[in-house]
Amino acid sequence: MTDIRRRLLAEFVGTAALVAVVVGSGIAAQQLTDDVAVQLLANSTATVFGLGVLILVFGPVSGAHFNPVVSLADWLLGRRHGTGLGFIDALAYAIAQIGGAVCGAVLANIMFDLGAWQISTHDRITTGHLVGEVVATAGLIAVIFALARSGRAALSASAVAAYIGAAYWFTSSTSFANPAVTIGRVFSDTFAGIAPTSAPGFIVAQFVGAALGLALIVVLYPRSASAAADNAVIPHAADRPVSNPPDPTTH
Repeated sequence: MTDIRRRLLAEFVGTAALVAVVVGSGIAAQQLTDDVAVQLLANSTATVFGLGVLILVFGPVSGAHFNPVVSLADWLLGRRHGTGLGFIDALAYAIAQIGGAVCGAVLANIMFDLGAWQISTHDRITTGHLVGEVVATAGLIAVIFALARSGRAALSASAVAAYIGAAYWFTSSTSFANPAVTIGRVFSDTFAGIAPTSAPGFIVAQFVGAALGLALIVVLYPRSASAAADNAVIPHAADRPVSNPPDPTTH
């Protein structure tokens, strides 16, 4: 299997597993208790542990982006130095991530003996929720690329998981911070679901947040070498694509 196919498979399976964790733990929590605070605690705890493990498992293959805004941000930051994902690869990552997210939601539904194909009726669109998504996504991008640009990408499994866990609680939106996950959660009418009418607003807010997070990184780390896309979340040893050779002057 070629390098790009292995990476796309890792992004597909990793994102599917992430959404299965988010949706599945939400369903389990809803079945175990009627206390919304306890439900959110269970959902966020499972997501923190699941995300950390998934980054460690799939990071050595694809960088464990699991998120279109991370992949596109990686392409933007790497253009000047010729590092990171190419634009076509970034789009391919996004497609794999969205497909994986939908499959992950369907899998979670099936595991809990619910209808496999559902459309959520959980309306989340409020001004506060949109602001929360901007904040959550800006923070996520800042965490990922601050670590990458300061040579600490190996800490991403714990740092990214910890940030997402905290953002579950300090943002009103419970920190989706991921267009692929947002789309996937449309397909489960459960605790973690989001109505199709709410999803576009969340996705726009996520891209706005990503732009703000990138702007912050450019200001805070103006002279830092651009990290390779494959190392944006966690360093790995996968072969670099021939079309995107690293610039030796950045090492």
